[in-house]
Amino acid sequence: MKNNMEKQTQAMRDDLNTLAEDARALMVATADVAGEKVSEARKRLAAALESGKEVYGRVRDKAVEQAKVVDETVHEHPYQAMGIALGVGVLLGVLLARRGSRNND
Repeated sequence: MKNNMEKQTQAMRDDLNTLAEDARALMVATADVAGEKVSEARKRLAAALESGKEVYGRVRDKAVEQAKVVDETVHEHPYQAMGIALGVGVLLGVLLARRGSRNND
């Protein structure tokens, strides 16, 4: 579970880095372009990049914090965690089976 979460986090980080690199490349490519609208768009893009970095940092920190809480809770109450997981699995199975039988009718 931890490895999968790390892969997803890395994929999200890679996507955000690619987006930031593309935005920076766009800013560099439009550096020579004059005009009030282009200048304003560049300013908004730069502000959005900074805001994105801050939001990503806060989301990442919150996700790590929540993952630690879940990990501690599961270690403190392993049988309850397994029971909840089993119950959720059974519930999803019933709902999916019911949905499948309705689609076949």
